[in-house]
Amino acid sequence: MNILYCGDKKMEKGFVLSALSLSRHVKEPLHIYIMTMSLWANGKNYAPVSGRTVLSLERHLREKNARSSVRLFDVSAEFQKRLPVPNMNSRFTPYCMLRLYADLIPEMPDRILYLDGDVLCRRNCSAFYYQAMEGREIAGVLDYYGKWFFRENPLHFDYLNSGVLLLNMKEIRRTRLFRRCRGLCQANKMFMPDQSALNRLSSSKKICDGKYNEQRKLQEDTVFQHFTTSFRLFPLFHMVSVKPWQIDRMHETLKLTEYDDLLEEYQTFMTEMKGKKV
Repeated sequence: MNILYCGDKKMEKGFVLSALSLSRHVKEPLHIYIMTMSLWANGKNYAPVSGRTVLSLERHLREKNARSSVRLFDVSAEFQKRLPVPNMNSRFTPYCMLRLYADLIPEMPDRILYLDGDVLCRRNCSAFYYQAMEGREIAGVLDYYGKWFFRENPLHFDYLNSGVLLLNMKEIRRTRLFRRCRGLCQANKMFMPDQSALNRLSSSKKICDGKYNEQRKLQEDTVFQHFTTSFRLFPLFHMVSVKPWQIDRMHETLKLTEYDDLLEEYQTFMTEMKGKKV
């Protein structure tokens, strides 16, 4: 099973935790692809994902399946050549657009599952991963909030959340979807630029059941839980943003203990990685 993550060094904890959650429910080899880059933008110096973390994660995954692998791709040069200037100062880091450069990596497989770093796997995801994708560029789940406000077809909901996307790279290369999305990001400032571009330009997206990207609250049939920012009405209207590696907040704010065994494995991994030579 091929998995894609994108981000900087600060997101390493998310990639690790998400990959560990997959390894608990996927028995076949996991082939993790991580896209990263070095970047100076908006007065901030973004550091790339470290090779040390990649090697430690690969070693850990191979203890469960010897054929698993983790590969790191630095796309700094490609990003600089195609800089999405209007969207470099959004509320999201420029790294959110990295997935739109995946078609420039020759080693990228024809079928790959993209996951945000704050997505945890709760059940076997093979049915989602191996679904029919002939003639389809991407498959995903409707955005919980965005489906009401953004849609290309006024007659039905069609606005996908980009945190969990099955990518048909062969079709994406044929239609030049990512190339066109990069061009749109270079030309226009947008809210959630990568997600907006994908929804606007994909002509063959596939809408899947919400259990494959649960963005609100854990359900009995949830396969992937995505820890996005959500809104609460009581006792007063407020936003809630808790990431899965924020263990105390997972317990205190979300009252969620579902992943305690996973979080214990994650803490052990992080402690051992810091103490061992790679």
